[in-house]
Amino acid sequence: MGEEKIRIVLADDHAVLRAGLRALLNSEPDLIVVGEAGDGDEALHQVEAHQPQVLVLDLMMPKVKGLDIIDQLTAKYPHLRVLILSMHADTQYVRHVLKAGCAGYVTKSSADTELITAIHEVANGRSYLTPEVANVLLQDYRRQDNALHAVNEPEKLSDRESEVLAMTALGYSSREIGEILFISPKSVDTYRQRSMEKLHLESRAELVQYALKNGLLEAK
Repeated sequence: MGEEKIRIVLADDHAVLRAGLRALLNSEPDLIVVGEAGDGDEALHQVEAHQPQVLVLDLMMPKVKGLDIIDQLTAKYPHLRVLILSMHADTQYVRHVLKAGCAGYVTKSSADTELITAIHEVANGRSYLTPEVANVLLQDYRRQDNALHAVNEPEKLSDRESEVLAMTALGYSSREIGEILFISPKSVDTYRQRSMEKLHLESRAELVQYALKNGLLEAK
């Protein structure tokens, strides 16, 4: 007896594309397309009727949009693996579908070379992103990381603000800091407040964590 084939439903509103994908997938010995859908309602029906392991889904479907389909199906069929096939490799699209619980994301421009691999990966419990999509996510992560560091870099503090922040983290009172730095306790409070505002810190605990993370206590 041969190995059981991976059962697939194709959901895309372009009939010609579906026909090409069906031929591509059915040419593989361990894959079989058991259903097709040209709109969102039919996609839901086909999954219910055929109980596939993998749904290959276009996001921009008539009647019921792709994201709504994902929400309904992942709630009802927790073992179904949804693989997005989209023209778009936009960060917003990718973020939304991954957050919704999709197992993978393939762009239509690379479907002829990557869809088979992607189906095998998601059917075996793994995730799959085409290099184009992975690069979009990586660039977005780097932008967010750079923005975070731009906000929280120690260099944004003046020397005096850094001193006050470090000594506060070490437990010194405003009066004690003022005596050491030869400034008034009120000035200490001003420097502390200014540094916390610059770094978006809201409590002494966050201040201590920031000082430790950024090495402000090492020379103290």
